[in-house]
Amino acid sequence: MRVSEFGRAVDDEFGARGDSLVADLALAPLEYRTAAEALRDGVPPREVWIALCAATDVPLSRRHGVGLLDANKNTR
Repeated sequence: MRVSEFGRAVDDEFGARGDSLVADLALAPLEYRTAAEALRDGVPPREVWIALCAATDVPLSRRHGVGLLDANKNTR
């Protein structure tokens, strides 16, 4: 997952409240950093996405393959 895919995934899953979650929610698996802080510190976007999903109870079925422009396209 790239940072741009992370942004699209946040927008798709959380809508208008996504920016607030990324900026304000301290995530335990990321040493209580926010998603924005973790990304800035170099934590891989996929790891940040999974931590954000876990903290907000996003169902497992919506945690993988999100953020892609073409969901059928393989990523690195």
